[in-house]
Amino acid sequence: MTQQERRDYWQQHLTKWQASGLSGMAFCQQQALAYHKFSYWRQKLVSEASAESHSPAGFATVISTKAVGPESHEKPGLTVSLPGGITITGVNAHNVALLGDVLRQL
Repeated sequence: MTQQERRDYWQQHLTKWQASGLSGMAFCQQQALAYHKFSYWRQKLVSEASAESHSPAGFATVISTKAVGPESHEKPGLTVSLPGGITITGVNAHNVALLGDVLRQL
């Protein structure tokens, strides 16, 4: 298996893991994966994605989408773009606690 094939293999597993809602350990047990390899590739791929991101490492980009004028039909809120390509939109005072819960899971 080439390095690119390994990278693709682990990226597919990491994508499935993120969608599963399971902990890393539980996902690895379910998929019969070695947890130490899973952890290695998760860190490696996240680091690579962060290096490619336009945001400085450790920082998120936050954009206000508050309506500017009476003609604007946009709903007020925030968009949070995290390193690695994750974007969370529609953050407002009513759901900001949920955003905190989501970020703690990442």
